[in-house]
Amino acid sequence: MAPPVPELQLCQLFPLALAQVQLRPDPLDSAVMMQALLQLRGEQQGNPNPGYAWTGDLHGVAQIHRLPPFAWLTDLLHQQVWAYLQALGFDPHQLAVHIQRSWPVVSAPGQGVGRHHHPNAHLSAVYYVNGDGTGRSGCLRLYPHRQANELVPGLAVGHGGPIAADHPLNSAWFDLAPQAGLLVLFPSSTDHAVTCNDEDGELRLSVSFDLAITAPARASRPGAGSACEAGEAPEYLSPHPSDWTALPAPAGFAIREDGGSQIERPRGPLANE
Repeated sequence: MAPPVPELQLCQLFPLALAQVQLRPDPLDSAVMMQALLQLRGEQQGNPNPGYAWTGDLHGVAQIHRLPPFAWLTDLLHQQVWAYLQALGFDPHQLAVHIQRSWPVVSAPGQGVGRHHHPNAHLSAVYYVNGDGTGRSGCLRLYPHRQANELVPGLAVGHGGPIAADHPLNSAWFDLAPQAGLLVLFPSSTDHAVTCNDEDGELRLSVSFDLAITAPARASRPGAGSACEAGEAPEYLSPHPSDWTALPAPAGFAIREDGGSQIERPRGPLANE
């Protein structure tokens, strides 16, 4: 009699940490926020490329966490960001977290957002103002950094290959359906997209946040007031912005009010030569 074949056990290593929390905002706060989002969009219907949703960051609307209709959401985000970081093993006493920007996204029927990531930030968050959990209005699609289990590069893409379609250990992406009140957090380096809004006559409304992680301000660091006070931030962790020094613009350039730059044209009798 042949000995029994040992059972194979798989250990899934290095999972991506996607946080989800169902918020329960006051209905009046949600209504005011929805109205504010639509007012910020105004008459614009999308981004310049056809089929792309209207994203406020491309239209100068990128600091909505400073606006009163979004204050309650910013407060709740603050709580959940620290909970997320502590769940990943971070010591909050050795960090400072900053909202870099926040913007609305409005997807009309037939619109979505292409695959991208946010190299400027460390942590990203999305809050869904509406959504019924079916995904018909467009899902948040998250992509793996690489297909670690496909073994032969390219096989997990599909096209009739030997790997079963949508196998959980070789999935090409993960789709998360929006639900009104749902807040999600994930690393900003993760490629993501928004699938097409297939809901007739319904807008998909969400708010996105980019956050950066630095060392704490010098006065609040562990050991402040001692010899450690003059110490540098940990390696690979940027010093607190209060320790930064902005360089003046180079000669011939002027900084615009929107933070961009423009060349200062010469004036005088030689200007047109």
